[in-house]
Order: sequence, then structure tokens, then C-alpha cells
Amino acid sequence: MTTQTPTVFRFITAGSVDDGKSTLIGRLLYDSHVLLSDHIEQLKSNSYHHTDQAPLDFALLTDGLAAEREQGITIDVAYRYFSTPERKFILADTPGHEQYTRNMVTGASTADAAIVLIDASRLDLQQQPVRLLPQTIRHSVLLKRLACPHIIVAINKLDLLHYDAAAFTAIQNAYTQLAKQLQLTAVHFVPISALHGDNIVHSSTNMPWYDGPSLLTLLNTLPITDTAQPDPGLALFPIQRVARQDGSAKDDFRGYQGRLEQGQLQVGQTIRLLPSQQRSTIAAIYGIHGQQEQAQPGEVLTITLQDELDISRGDTLVAVEHPVQNHQHIHASLCWFDDQPLNPARKYWLKHTTKTVYAKISGIASVLDLHELKEKPAARPLQMNDMAKVQLLLQQPIAANRYLDNKATGAFILIDDISHRTVAAGMIEQLG
Repeated sequence: MTTQTPTVFRFITAGSVDDGKSTLIGRLLYDSHVLLSDHIEQLKSNSYHHTDQAPLDFALLTDGLAAEREQGITIDVAYRYFSTPERKFILADTPGHEQYTRNMVTGASTADAAIVLIDASRLDLQQQPVRLLPQTIRHSVLLKRLACPHIIVAINKLDLLHYDAAAFTAIQNAYTQLAKQLQLTAVHFVPISALHGDNIVHSSTNMPWYDGPSLLTLLNTLPITDTAQPDPGLALFPIQRVARQDGSAKDDFRGYQGRLEQGQLQVGQTIRLLPSQQRSTIAAIYGIHGQQEQAQPGEVLTITLQDELDISRGDTLVAVEHPVQNHQHIHASLCWFDDQPLNPARKYWLKHTTKTVYAKISGIASVLDLHELKEKPAARPLQMNDMAKVQLLLQQPIAANRYLDNKATGAFILIDDISHRTVAAGMIEQLG
């Protein structure tokens, strides 16, 4: 009898500062009984005001940096790993502060789900409809543009509102309206108190009016669906490194290393090289366990070819029938991260898969107004956390897809070539 290996489910937490993200993650790990005994003892000793009546400070489990503990906020992405009998989980506790929105994008880009925390005690429930905080809206917009498959809206700190069902319903209605405007489809709502553990792992007796699943139950049962499901016959393999081993003329080895981002490859298959358009045949495929006849998406490989082609890092091997071509003009959705505004007169490095080229933003079609959730003409250079539709002109062509067709080959970042800071992240919407 064989046992099935649990699937891996990636999720993040997102929300505003002090919504309780780190506390939620700490409580989830604690109540799931995945912490080692020395971690629990350290947690108890570091929770200075802990008594039998006062809860532990669960945020200490994820706020690992000294700067985070001093400021009382999360400033970096904290990754944690745990498992249940059903699944293995990789979670990322991302910052809520507007200054660190770029860190949230990093965590969300590969997530199967996002937990958007909303602090119920910070909203004006007398106002109808309830107005959500700007960072909640900003993160939701980014999750839409990053094509995150599932959004779990965890309405937190209901213990401060005496577990009022009307408060939960009012906030649920406000987010439902936002979801309609953003065209978010897979949205789930859970009322919680991260501090006291209500509806985190076990159903809460304090909220008998809620008959839905707990947060962990939901995470265990959500389907893992990739919004971009490319044709398995259309292989795409960006070259990360050329491995050489010189010997005699007969024994010289030249292998091309990288990660198979799309489709399948097999020995004897004819491939096409981009940007040169040359063709060759796969002579051998090496995976982490040695030589193999075939390769599947996501595998890290070394490939050898029957012909000696001029191949370097940044080139791409694709199936002959793959429609992907070289592109120097792209239209993209861009989130500006840097505290220095966009300078439309200068060039930036554009990093796409394993290739880095110079790029210039040749036009700004529109900027998103977060208050009205409408695209409007750009009235000024892009500032930190602005989200815009832009056109880019590249110095050299790249082999790219639309982000909705393939996340790996449809995403890019912009880098300041002087400071080496990542200044923006982009999702390709149109090519050519």
C-alpha cells in the first residue's frame, strides 16, 4: 500500500499595520502543535506579561529581526514551514506598512492563497457602507493583478467588539463590494480573534452564529489551481548557466542549466533557441537524481544538445511549435516601489527570467486611483506604491508571455542600475 505525498500549499498574510498578521501566524503554528518544545518555552519566557489569563505574544514567533521587535512591526518577509496530514504549507508573513509593499508582492507572486486581515476594531462601523483602509484596498488590487487564486478575508479582533455578528456582516459586505469592483471571484470570509485563537484551528464557541470552516480547515481544503495553465507540449526553458567541462575534443561537456518553466522536454526532441532562432536536438537531460529521459515543469535541469550553438545566460530554449517570439515592446501593469519617483528620461535594468536588459518606460497609459478604483491619466511621475499601465521599450528582445498565460515568463522587475535597488515589479499584459 502506497501513501500519497501531501501537496504543498503556499499562502501569505496581507493587510494593514497592526491588523495582527504576525499574531495570527504564531497562533496558527501554536494551535497546530507544530512548534518544538524549546520554541514554546522560549515563547513563554519572552512573553514578559504572560499569565494564565493573559495570552502569549505570538507575534514573537515571526517577528524575527531585531529591528522588527524594536519597532513592533514586520519589515521583512518571514517564511515558515509546517504540515498537517493533508498538506505541507509554506507561509509568508508579509509587512503591512505601506513602505514595504514590495515585500508583500514578493510573497504573493507564488502564493496559492492570500489571507487578507482586517482589524474590525479600527473601522467605523457606524458608516454605511464601511470604508476599508487604503492598504487593504491596495493589497487587494495587487492580489488581483498577481492573479492570486484564492483570497481569505480574515476579519480579526472581533473579541474587542464582543464577537458581534453585525460587525462581521458589515465588514463582509464592504469587502464583497470591493471584490465585485476588482472582479475577484474566489473570496472566502472567516471571523477570527488571532489573540484568543477563535476560528484559527478550531471552531469558536464565542461565535455560534458562524457555521463555516476554521482558517486551518479552509487552508487544508482549498483547491490548488494555477490561473495560468500552459499547454504541456509547449516547453520553455530559460538558460541560467552554461556548465563547461573541458577535456579531450571527444569528452568536452557543455550543459545548459535552468528551471523548466513550462511544458515537457524529452531526449531526442527538436528545440528552438531564442533569440537566434537556431534549432538543435536534445542529446541528454540531467535532473537532481541523474540522467533522465523526460522532464516536467518546475524541474531544475542540465540539458545537452547535439549541436554546438552559441548559447549564454538569458537565452531560452523552447519547443519548435511554441508560439513565443522575441519582443522589444511590451505593455505591462507596473507597481512602483522606490522612494525616488520614476524618471522617464532614464533607462532601468529589466530582469525577466534569467535575462537582464536595459529598458525605458516609453509611456504611462494610466495610473490607478485607489479611492475611486479607476484608471486615470498620469498627472505626475510615478511615486512609491503607484500602480500604473505602462509601455516599455527594451534595448534587446526577450522571449516572454502574458502574465495571465504564464506567471514565470510574464513577470519582471525593474532595477536601478546605479543603486541596484529594485524599483518596480511588472506583469506583462500585451506583447508587441
